[in-house]
Amino acid sequence: MVQNMIKQIPNLFTLLNLVFGCIAIVYIMQPGIGIVETEISPENPLGQRLEWLPEAIYMAPLFIALAALVDFLDGFVARLLGAASNMGKQLDSLADVVSFGVAPGLIIYQFLRMALAARPDGLDASMAWLLPAFVLPAAAAYGQVKFNIDSRQTYCFRGTPVPSVGLTVASLPLVYWGSNNATLIGLISNTWVLYAVVALLSGLMVSDIPIMSNKPRQFKLPYLLPQICVAAVGLLATPFLGWLAVPVTFAAFVIFSIIFKKQIQ
Repeated sequence: MVQNMIKQIPNLFTLLNLVFGCIAIVYIMQPGIGIVETEISPENPLGQRLEWLPEAIYMAPLFIALAALVDFLDGFVARLLGAASNMGKQLDSLADVVSFGVAPGLIIYQFLRMALAARPDGLDASMAWLLPAFVLPAAAAYGQVKFNIDSRQTYCFRGTPVPSVGLTVASLPLVYWGSNNATLIGLISNTWVLYAVVALLSGLMVSDIPIMSNKPRQFKLPYLLPQICVAAVGLLATPFLGWLAVPVTFAAFVIFSIIFKKQIQ
């Protein structure tokens, strides 16, 4: 009985990952409109009025980051307790699709919505303009299943891992609201740039490109060099670029994986 309870501890971490992803989705979907109680009058018999509020999407990255933290911990705890199981593996994939696929896809959806609303005819735009955002969670689901059934993924991933893509997309609200660079803000709120981001990230997730993992084949410098290079880019970029360092580090993660293809496989 006690042993069975101990084996469920990693699954509780995995479910917490899922819960954090759901909370992120709630923040992402905040409409930016609140109902405020006011005095009843002939013109306002219900005593209520609508008030525009800041959208809460900028809170979502916090919960996606927390989901990533417990996603790391569930594997660590499973190995520590000797409680790894096929059920835990499948549950982890389902949670990852929500936290790093659906939630980031909805971030893209909201940015597309804001980009369309800024157009003169944006409010009359077809829903079809927003649908490409959902390619991202579809690709995440495909990538997770591919990871589960691909026996080659021992020392490296085949395709970009879904959590890394989720964290990259989660950084966009922080870059958008934390930057004073008009060009950068314009790019993030550009419909066609967002479509390109979805296409690129989705393609990377479903691709067969060898991508480095945190488990190198050997703990020797030639095999550790790809991870060292990515860490160096992240450390150097953060003081100068702020939150933009996240997508820059992700780009380095993919580029160095391709450069050091032989070492990571």
